[in-house]
Amino acid sequence: MIQLFTTHLFGGIETFILTGMVYDRYVAICKPLHYATIMNKQRCNTIVIACCTGGFIHSGSQFLLTTFLPFCGPNEIDHYFCDVYPLLKLACSDTHVIGLLVIANSGLVALVTFVVLMLSYFCILNTIRTYSADIRSKALSTCSSHVTVVVLFFVPALFIYIRPATTFPEDKIFALFYTIIAPMFNPLIYTLRNMEMKNAMRKVWCHQIPLK
Repeated sequence: MIQLFTTHLFGGIETFILTGMVYDRYVAICKPLHYATIMNKQRCNTIVIACCTGGFIHSGSQFLLTTFLPFCGPNEIDHYFCDVYPLLKLACSDTHVIGLLVIANSGLVALVTFVVLMLSYFCILNTIRTYSADIRSKALSTCSSHVTVVVLFFVPALFIYIRPATTFPEDKIFALFYTIIAPMFNPLIYTLRNMEMKNAMRKVWCHQIPLK
């Protein structure tokens, strides 16, 4: 139960933070002159607190849905961590209603936030279509790292949580993307947007492969 709670806590926080980050991108691209005023320290703190609160509520509801289930049979799951659907499969009672509640919780959270992200990027694209080609290129480059992380995180999560409460052997592979691969690549994806990081990598690369 602790593993279930912490996994969904940090997963929920990341989901909401990715949604908050697209608001930052929208302000930076569509209202650049007002960015410092809109995205002040108080606003950033509010976004972080809201993300943590949303993650806690999401995780707490998942915990409450499963902690009182009767487990009286097998105690092994076909997964590499204790997720909700594999645990429901071990329960000794009818879990149909709980499965629907899990879909309403995890599935809708993932789906609604993904739709909000897509609508936000649609607004960004609609705004920059009148800009010059150079500005459009810079704006799209600013969003590219965030879009990459969103795709790696949300597509596998939607595949698992937006369907009825069933488990497949492939779930372990898809779960790797939003629990390990996406968080692991986050620092690399975002630091590659940093010009100093790019220059340092070029120096290292050129030093290791000297010109003949």
